[in-house]
Amino acid sequence: MNKFRFYFLLFFSAIIFSCNKSDSSSSVTIRDFAVQYASDIAIIEDFLNTHYVEVVNSSGYDDQDVTFTKIPDGGTQPSMMSWLNREEYPKLLIKEVELDDIVYKVYYLKLREDYSAGEAPTRVDGAKVAYKGVYLYYDEDNNNALSTKQFDANPYPDNMFVLNTVIRGWTEIIPLFKTGTKTVIEGQPTLYSQFGAGVMFVPSGLGYYNQAQVNLPSYSPLIFNFKLYAVTRTDQDADGVLSMYEDINGNGIFTDDDTDGDGIYDYLDPDDDQDGYFTKTEIKRPTSETGGYTIYYDYNGAAEDNPNTTYDERQGIPDCSGDFYTATRLRKHLNKNCH
Repeated sequence: MNKFRFYFLLFFSAIIFSCNKSDSSSSVTIRDFAVQYASDIAIIEDFLNTHYVEVVNSSGYDDQDVTFTKIPDGGTQPSMMSWLNREEYPKLLIKEVELDDIVYKVYYLKLREDYSAGEAPTRVDGAKVAYKGVYLYYDEDNNNALSTKQFDANPYPDNMFVLNTVIRGWTEIIPLFKTGTKTVIEGQPTLYSQFGAGVMFVPSGLGYYNQAQVNLPSYSPLIFNFKLYAVTRTDQDADGVLSMYEDINGNGIFTDDDTDGDGIYDYLDPDDDQDGYFTKTEIKRPTSETGGYTIYYDYNGAAEDNPNTTYDERQGIPDCSGDFYTATRLRKHLNKNCH
């Protein structure tokens, strides 16, 4: 498996160092993945056991920045590891990720509870994320002291990036957070608050591995403090169905959904059932309802009907029998016997 396989979209062309391979990257000999993971997780857990974290906010602002400090001898500060799976926030959690015959543990801190009305991205959606990235290493010039060094930061992001075009650690962890609120005042920077804020600790096998970057050595375990500001739902194959709805088996992965078995994942396939009719054609509403305009069914339908239109917005993509509402129906664009 190619660990660094990326799908790039022209309309999400922002290049963000923490997420995409740099043009100036260079590779070294590939190490054994299991051996390298053992080294990475050891240094990450050493850091979690010996350091505490403080959340820093500027006066009047919801910053959710963090500082890490080594617990001094005899210190009573709680280590980050002591927060593992606790009830209150901040809390340390683990996500397991299987790749290259290894089950990676990705530790991540949730700094606060998600905003209840926020949106969580899927791994095929666009996300606007502010971040700071550092890497972990033992400093040979300082008695092998466990140290961090910043290699990149973007505190004021302008663009979205698609989460399945980034390093695997980001793809796995960012969807576990939700957006918050924003305040837009003309002539002033947008103010975000209540956003999902966290810290992820990424083994190099879910980062850049042997691909050295500017200011970042190869085989570096990474730490990102991040803030999820906004989400954009994508339609990566431009078939009229949002990519988030093309996870047919509902497991959140998207690369094991191939309805017609043609080797193209549904979220990248403009003809999901390989019946010779594009999905975009099959999900058009009848022109008699729309007054001649091309309007597509929403995947699930709207919660309420708009009385000012000639069609019923509550109708989602139907099955072959014309059922618009049953949640488990086989929608017509996934049934090769129905056009």
